Amino acid sequence: MNKEKKIYWTATIIAMVLIVLPSYFAPREYLIETIRRMEFPSYFGLELDILKIVGAIIILVPAIPTMFKEWSYVGFGILLLSASLAHWLVDGPVKGIAPLVPFAILSASYYYFRKLNYAK
Repeated sequence: MNKEKKIYWTATIIAMVLIVLPSYFAPREYLIETIRRMEFPSYFGLELDILKIVGAIIILVPAIPTMFKEWSYVGFGILLLSASLAHWLVDGPVKGIAPLVPFAILSASYYYFRKLNYAK
């Protein structure tokens, strides 16, 4: 495996872990309270959980066509930037910066995804 593929897979796996796993390891009451405090509907957490899993599967399974992967990257980008804005406005700047960490790693993953799949 070449250097670019190693960087791609490392960044991709770290990004997926940081995006998907907190939904399952954070206390459920904390997540429900956060969604309520931000005035999202109560079903929003379940919707996020399902779509995060679907997006992670699409990005991590090599056999899935690149077009679907592109849209998953877009979806995760929107998710993380929206989370940053929502947390910034409701909880303050410190919590608003937190979603930008997985966003930066996701951006690196996407850069290498493009480099590996669209190189001429």
